[in-house]
Amino acid sequence: MEQTKNFKLGAAGVHIIPTATFKTNTFIIQMNAPLIKETASKRALLPNVLQNGTADYANRQQIRSALDELYGASLTTDVTKKGERHIISFRMDIANEKFLKDQTPLMEKGLKLLSSVLLNPKQSNNKFDPKIVAEEKRSHKQKIASIYDDKMRFANKRLTEEMCKEEPFGIHVFGQEDDLDNLNEENLYEYYKQALQEDQLDIYVMGDVDVDHVKNLISTYFPQNQTKDHSGPAPAGSTPALKEKANEVVDEQSVQQGKLHIGYRTQVVYGDDDYFALQLFNGLFGGFSHSKLFINVREKASLAYYAASRVESFKGLLIVMSGIQSANYEKATDIIFKQMEEMKEGKFTEDDLQQTKAVYKNQILETMDVPRGRIELEYHNQVSSNKIPLEEWIDRIDKVTKEDIVKVAGKIQLDTIYFLKGREALSNE
Repeated sequence: MEQTKNFKLGAAGVHIIPTATFKTNTFIIQMNAPLIKETASKRALLPNVLQNGTADYANRQQIRSALDELYGASLTTDVTKKGERHIISFRMDIANEKFLKDQTPLMEKGLKLLSSVLLNPKQSNNKFDPKIVAEEKRSHKQKIASIYDDKMRFANKRLTEEMCKEEPFGIHVFGQEDDLDNLNEENLYEYYKQALQEDQLDIYVMGDVDVDHVKNLISTYFPQNQTKDHSGPAPAGSTPALKEKANEVVDEQSVQQGKLHIGYRTQVVYGDDDYFALQLFNGLFGGFSHSKLFINVREKASLAYYAASRVESFKGLLIVMSGIQSANYEKATDIIFKQMEEMKEGKFTEDDLQQTKAVYKNQILETMDVPRGRIELEYHNQVSSNKIPLEEWIDRIDKVTKEDIVKVAGKIQLDTIYFLKGREALSNE
């Protein structure tokens, strides 16, 4: 595996992954700050405003034209949460000039354009362009509203809100629609300047590149003036007391398919000794197509249109997701709970475990084989106070035993049952 070269540029982290595998270069910038209600909507809106115009490129069309001139480079933005950290991402994929007859310095031009988007936005008198802000606010409201129409996403949002009412993790990654009304070109620009100063900034470059050359380009186009020192361990997320009795929440809507989503506290987060045991537990329980939930809830009992589970690694949650007929609520919950009990009792075979290890390792290797995936896995170690070197992952997966999985299963506790129920089914009872 290619070794990552890590440097400090002022308060920012620079991570260069030289590899001859790809004919493109990938640049990713991560801006990391605490997930809090007061800034969630600003952070969600900000990357869309920034990619709409810079001092050098007046609008989105000019930015697109500039990307087209760089042999069809792509620029995308995203906002995600890892535990109780809120992360803004900028990603550019661009052809490597080494493999082109034309020796245009594409990497330098790409980094210059990325720098323009992040550090030199279109503004006047310390205000963003009001038209851009108004348009992006409208678009962002539609994005928030679309969650309501996608009932699986809606159920996940409601489960998280109910489960983590008193915790930052309960805040949606897009923020709140109501908070957008208070945002304007002036206070958003003010927050942008604050974020540049205070966010933990990490810059990743992956491709067939010369490390020293990349370092020089980043020093040139991303000068550092941050005031906040981000050295030291990453802050841990909050860990509330476990509930004595699970919370049960039922919403009613005119839906044909009910959504039964269940939240557990695992008491394990990324970097913990039990981390890989939990990942394999999830693979056996509901993460893969050979898992207990898929086979017993969906296939054998035909109770669910889908039945799966996933782990929120930076928050220590296990989320079960299923789509069912509302009339099957009791049957479905009973059978899901039964699968959990069987996991706690070790009712799975060594063959099941080996199959799960094989699928999980294949998933990891596939992720590492893609620049975006490799950088994402590397970034886990920047967000967490406990680091797991990527070269150790496969070996640590192999070493997990059945006893380790039963032990980690014993820590998992039911927290919240959320059910989005169809009104028709309710009226027939």
